[in-house]
Amino acid sequence: QVRLVESGGGSVQAGGSLRLSCTASDYISSNYCMGWFRQAPGKEREGDATIHTGGGTIDYLDSVKGRFTISRENAKILSLQMNNLQPEDTAMYYCAVTFRPRADSCGIKSEDFAKWGQGTQVTVSS
Repeated sequence: QVRLVESGGGSVQAGGSLRLSCTASDYISSNYCMGWFRQAPGKEREGDATIHTGGGTIDYLDSVKGRFTISRENAKILSLQMNNLQPEDTAMYYCAVTFRPRADSCGIKSEDFAKWGQGTQVTVSS
């Protein structure tokens, strides 16, 4: 099974930027949804952004539109560029992937994703 490893987390001040990367242990073909999700202490996991690897359809959480950008660097690396970070963005960020043969919207529901990485911590101070 494919393994996912996130990197790029850290601590920044409000208004700062970070770029997260998710490296897969194997090539991800064109029949998958990949995405970034966050989980803050005491809160449920929620989706930030997803992309279909074949059709390229992208979905964003409303609160990150215009600030976060999801992209595929290549068949093994998924990135999340996060700009204008705010304290409420503080959370553990996870990469996830799931098989989706139809090249349509992936949505941002965490329960729709099957395979997860271990996460990388993002902390934003005011």
